[in-house]
Amino acid sequence: MGRRWRDGRGELVVHGGDEEPFLRVPLEIAGSYRARTKGLLGRDSIDGAILLSPANSVHTFRMRMPIDVAYLDRRLRVIAVRTMRPGLLGMPRLRARHVVEAEAGVMREWGVREGTRVEVVVRAE
Repeated sequence: MGRRWRDGRGELVVHGGDEEPFLRVPLEIAGSYRARTKGLLGRDSIDGAILLSPANSVHTFRMRMPIDVAYLDRRLRVIAVRTMRPGLLGMPRLRARHVVEAEAGVMREWGVREGTRVEVVVRAE
C-alpha cells in the first residue's frame, strides 16, 4: 500500500466514527523532497492543512506559529496527534508514513485524534 503523491492540492477527508465523511479540509500536498523540506516554514498561517509524504517526523525550527501534527500510518489512520510550538524537533514515529500539519488547535475541531481515518483526494489539474 505504498502511496505516492505529487506536489499539488486536494482535500483531506476526515471520517467520523461510522466511517462516513465527517469533514472536508483544503489540503496542500508536499510529495517532493523540496516541498517536504519547505513545508510551512516562513508562513504565518495556512488555509486547511499540508500533507508531507513520505514522512515520519517533523521539526518546527524557523516556524512562525505553533502547529498541530497528525502522524498517519500506511492506511491513513491517525496514530498520534501532537501540538508543537516553534523551535522543536519531533520524535520520529516508527509506524508513521505520512504527516499532516495544520494550525494549532484545528485538529481537535476537525475531530482528528488517534484512530481517526482520513482520506486524501487529489484535485485533477
